[in-house]
Amino acid sequence: MIVHMSARPDGRASVAIAVEAATAGARAAGIIHERSTTMTSLDAPIEIVPYDPSWPVLFQTEAMVLRRALRTWIVGPIEHIGSTAVSGLAAKPVIDIMAGVHTLDDSRPARDAAAEVGYCYAPYQVELEHWFCKPSSAFRTYHLHLIPVGSPQWIRPLAFRDYLRAHADVAREYGALKWRLSEEHRLDREAYTRAKRPFIDRITETALKTSWPPNP
Repeated sequence: MIVHMSARPDGRASVAIAVEAATAGARAAGIIHERSTTMTSLDAPIEIVPYDPSWPVLFQTEAMVLRRALRTWIVGPIEHIGSTAVSGLAAKPVIDIMAGVHTLDDSRPARDAAAEVGYCYAPYQVELEHWFCKPSSAFRTYHLHLIPVGSPQWIRPLAFRDYLRAHADVAREYGALKWRLSEEHRLDREAYTRAKRPFIDRITETALKTSWPPNP
């Protein structure tokens, strides 16, 4: 992924240069490979792929862009969440990014700022988050979630991710479940998502009771 931006007085061009250099170096080292966007409209088949070691690098380079573009509203960390954030776990090849904001009302203007770096706002779970996809709702490489820091919507995906990272056996179980469900519900994304929910909720509750918050 190479991010191109025009020179601007706010310094965004320098971030683009840094991202391009870092990504080019990773690609030269064989960490990142060219990839196409994934068809993710509701009527598209669900695509699960084996873990790709370029996913953490793609997250880091995109987080640099978002940190600069959304700096007015971001008050917490930018987190890599979802299956692409767990080493070795099969996933849909879309990087999920969660950025902490103070409130949804205060961060509403961030929608326009996110659009400047290629994100499309979609009114999904509007009472819980500002949700975006990039480059479009039909073809996605990234999801962006702007969520109030400390809210359940912020804590739960981190607890689930960290538990999978710490328990390889549970991550393997989740991976096997996703492969199976992607075949059973290949053309029904809503059914696929619903079918995963009991596992996600069970593991998240276990994580919250036993290992959250993590030790510093």
